[in-house]
This record gives sequence, structure tokens and C-alpha cells, in this order.
Amino acid sequence: MSKTNDKFDALKDKVAGKAKETTGKATNDDSKELKGKAQKEKGKLKDKAADLKDKAADEINKVLDRKHKK
Repeated sequence: MSKTNDKFDALKDKVAGKAKETTGKATNDDSKELKGKAQKEKGKLKDKAADLKDKAADEINKVLDRKHKK
């Protein structure tokens, strides 16, 4: 999956989670509110994972570039 797809997937979870959380609060549905909070946090974790994946790929490419220059 590309970085853009990873980031978009994370954003979808954050937005959908926020919507569920807001709906749960408005309707006094604790279960829906909790599910929304969980989905929002899942999106945040996916976002961080995408960043880490990108940083790891950058570092690997730097190492490989140095090896090829020798």
C-alpha cells in the first residue's frame, strides 16, 4: 500500500470515528460513542504507522544508496 493510501485509510477512520463519537454523544448512546473513540484512535495509530513505515523506507534507501556509491 502506498503512503497516500495509508494516510487516506487513516483519515477515513479518524473522520468516521469522530462522526460516530459525535452521534453517540448527541443520542446518549455510550456504546456508539465508545466505538467512535476507538475507531478514531485506530486512525491515529494507522497514521503513525504510515509515518514510521515511510521513515523506515527512507533510511533503508539511504543505506542502499551508500552501498551502491562504494
